[in-house]
Amino acid sequence: MQEDQSAQSHNTAISADEVSSYLRSHPQFFEQHASLLTEIFLPSPHGSGAISLAERQQLAQRDKIRVTENMVAQLIEFGEQNDITSQKVHNFSVKLIENKNFSHLPQLISESMQQVFAVTQSQVRVWVSPSDATLAKDAIFTPTNTAFSDWVSSLNAPYCGVKPELAEGLMQDHLQSFAFIPLHQSGDKQNIYGVLMLGSDDAQRFKADMGLMYLNRIGDLVSASFSAYL
Repeated sequence: MQEDQSAQSHNTAISADEVSSYLRSHPQFFEQHASLLTEIFLPSPHGSGAISLAERQQLAQRDKIRVTENMVAQLIEFGEQNDITSQKVHNFSVKLIENKNFSHLPQLISESMQQVFAVTQSQVRVWVSPSDATLAKDAIFTPTNTAFSDWVSSLNAPYCGVKPELAEGLMQDHLQSFAFIPLHQSGDKQNIYGVLMLGSDDAQRFKADMGLMYLNRIGDLVSASFSAYL
């Protein structure tokens, strides 16, 4: 009896494959037998009961269209957000170009990061001596521990996430997420001379898996601004 059931199941599986193969090889089948579309009933994917094969296909197409529409809406939203961020970066770059005074530069960067990019706190630290010794008294040249500067110099891209232990004491303790952006000599990203540190009250503001395009651009702009004085 078990052998008969097994053989029957095997034959059913083969039969199903044959039907599938036949329909694929004869796409005009349902055109020639259009009545089957309304005579064959299938379980509804959205609840109990049965619906015709034609109606089932319509629902499947509607679901696909709905998914596509949602994806397009997300892409449009991302595009609009990128346009806004691009404009902010542009405005920031214009301010940096217009600035001609080193003493104003740290404050300009800090205000831009806080007001334009919604960053709670920002700081710059530079461990290379300035070409003008009188500038060395600025807070950005406050020494950092060697382990921290070595860590920043080892970064190939901005670091985002929780504050590393090496950065303890450099940013406010209540902040929840951070970005550490290496500052480099113009045209030489391996020659790291400092860091731009950003901190936020929002734990989701700087995430380890976030896109880095705009942070890289900000790093390039700030790097070029300070390189002129080193």
